[in-house]
Amino acid sequence: MLQDFIEILILSAVQGISEFLPISSSAHLILVSNFYDLETSSLLIDISLHLGSLIAVIFYFRKELFDLRNNNRLLSLIIIGSLPLIFFGYILYSTEFIHLLRNTKVIASTTLFFGFILFFADQRKIDRNISTDLNIKSVLLIGLFQILALIPGVSRAGITITAARFLNFNRTDASKISFLLSIPALAGASFLGLREAFEQSIEINYLLFIATFLSFMFSFFTIKYFLKFISKISFNVFVIYRIILGLILFYIIYI
Repeated sequence: MLQDFIEILILSAVQGISEFLPISSSAHLILVSNFYDLETSSLLIDISLHLGSLIAVIFYFRKELFDLRNNNRLLSLIIIGSLPLIFFGYILYSTEFIHLLRNTKVIASTTLFFGFILFFADQRKIDRNISTDLNIKSVLLIGLFQILALIPGVSRAGITITAARFLNFNRTDASKISFLLSIPALAGASFLGLREAFEQSIEINYLLFIATFLSFMFSFFTIKYFLKFISKISFNVFVIYRIILGLILFYIIYI
């Protein structure tokens, strides 16, 4: 039981922290699963982890999301910006092509390359914000960039923040746009996972509830403190992390 809890704690921390940072949660979950033989890792655990992150982001932005009278336009933009990912994501999962991309070489390459892209995007000096500058054109462009997040290592948070920074949104609002766009993405991932789970034998146990709760906690505090952190400094710390991680992975692969 203790071993199961430790493994769930590790997976929840990886999911909750990396989902909302520009470092790729899917890549880290794949790497952890590849390098450590985690007995608790399963489809239902993955669904629970994503569900915890989904509840966390909805809870954090509950005022914006449920103030329908004042934020109806924002909700519409979130849906519009998510359509490209939902469409292409469904195709990739239906054809099972997505599984061909889940390997360490792909993760190493995308981690490095898109780390450098984030660095160049973060050099933008003009400050646009959500309330006055987010429109259908800009959110669709960010949504198209988000399609790349289907490739492990790209990072959904990273590529949407990168796109928003290229469009001159300030760091805090670029991050908020990314977090809000994560809601349909996480909901879609959970739906696809549940559909696949129902095709198999489902066994509900206490680990699923623990995974959901721990993922929620890690996700919520990551969102909260990331927004405070990024308003004061640049994304360079994440760029450096990605470069180091990518180089380590290439070393492991080829040396």
